[in-house]
Amino acid sequence: MPHKTSSPPPPTDQARERILRAALHEFSAHGLAGARTDAIAQSADVNKALLYYYFKNKESLYAAAFEAALGNVMQSTLAVLQTKCSPGELLLRLALNHFDRVLTQHEFQSLMQQEMVRFHHGKSSSIPSLTGRVFTPLLKKIQAAVEEGVRSGELCEIDWMQVMYSTYGSNVFYFMSAAMMRLSLSVEPFDPATIELRRNAAVQFLGNALFVDRTHGAKLVRRVLTAMPMPVLDQPLVWKNIMEKNL
Repeated sequence: MPHKTSSPPPPTDQARERILRAALHEFSAHGLAGARTDAIAQSADVNKALLYYYFKNKESLYAAAFEAALGNVMQSTLAVLQTKCSPGELLLRLALNHFDRVLTQHEFQSLMQQEMVRFHHGKSSSIPSLTGRVFTPLLKKIQAAVEEGVRSGELCEIDWMQVMYSTYGSNVFYFMSAAMMRLSLSVEPFDPATIELRRNAAVQFLGNALFVDRTHGAKLVRRVLTAMPMPVLDQPLVWKNIMEKNL
């Protein structure tokens, strides 16, 4: 009788997760073009055949890694959106959640920067998909919170888009401008104490700027900072290394 070739055992979910974690690290550090599937397989402790069992090519692996990172971000944001609180407190929580995401999800942030560049050159299919699934629904939630807060008298009369730009723009600018600030002011923006100072100040500013009753705003700021403590930074200077590499 002819010898039957046995099929390889089915891969485990754990192997797939290791591949995705290794891919996220490799793609965030080197981009789609510069990443090496050999390095991903080695880091995940699998052979390349298993890697290609799950993902037919490097592009599909990149897309899967991006989706996995996005899933973590969406889970965190959804938890904030489900909080039972006033519109003003929700805006403070979203602002703090975004700051912490930029601070701790550095691999996702790196991929987002890469995707924005790829989208500018007409090479990204992820950004249009993200817009419909994530960005547009989130922006609508922000718009609804601001408009409800204005109607109820909790928030000052203000355009919701300006709240969005002021909140998210200031968070991003802190990290993007860190190298310049280090040279100009002789401070270390990525020192944990300095990060926490900026983190607190960001929501304290919103507490003063958005609320009709500043005492109420200050009370909500204290509540939010207590409920959402500073993340533990295993690598407090990781953003310093990332930004100095990109500048």
